[in-house]
Amino acid sequence: MGDVPDRGPDASAVQPPGLTEVLTGLNEARGELTRFMATYEFAIKEIETKVSILQGEFRLLHRYNPIEHIVSRLKSPESVVAKARKLGCGPGLDELRTGIRDIAGVRVVCSFTSDVYRVQEMLCRQADVRLIELKDYIADPKPSGYRSLHAIVEVPVFLSEETVPVPVELQFRTIAQDFWASLEHKIFYKYDRSVPAELRDALRAAAATAAELDQEMERLSVEVQELAEPGARSATIADQTVSDFLGFVSSAGRRGPAGAGA
Repeated sequence: MGDVPDRGPDASAVQPPGLTEVLTGLNEARGELTRFMATYEFAIKEIETKVSILQGEFRLLHRYNPIEHIVSRLKSPESVVAKARKLGCGPGLDELRTGIRDIAGVRVVCSFTSDVYRVQEMLCRQADVRLIELKDYIADPKPSGYRSLHAIVEVPVFLSEETVPVPVELQFRTIAQDFWASLEHKIFYKYDRSVPAELRDALRAAAATAAELDQEMERLSVEVQELAEPGARSATIADQTVSDFLGFVSSAGRRGPAGAGA
């Protein structure tokens, strides 16, 4: 028998040309997407911190806190891709960041309509917050009756090697507006956005009722504040504590160092 020709390595163990490069590219793309989404998560934390600081300041220094609570959400990568296809965005991450402004979202729920505008102004005038777009659906409600104040802002996210400006969608609403919007969302989801006409009419009527409730409750709040304004209003516990402390310091200064009169 003649010599058997050397067939070299087992063909089944040899990867098709380019497969290694493809896998490497996929791993790199996955890492880039993870980093991309992480910047939005960090941007949400930046905004949440800013709102929390405003809440804390109002609790400590003012008799009234206009912020009831905050809610945040981050779109899933699948949702981002689906919206990119819908909008016709390019495949690059820079195109996604420019074309899709609501990947990160923060909702600030306030007590009254005037608080909505007040908090939005305080937050958006901070030095490191850049206001890109403002839509007032309170002054000009959507046909469905939806009311809210929307702002697209850009905040810097400080990473280990770079600073990334990240857009965040902010929604400012009253409690009544938030309750209505939550109910509307559930109804639209249940009917797959094909809501019967009579139900749409009922939602619009409910939105008008919620707006009237906001106006009435704010009027009552202003009335209560005006009744409490005269100088006869008693000091709060915090005011009394500060007063006692200042009195103690003043009397201690008059007495001089401990034991001085002994």
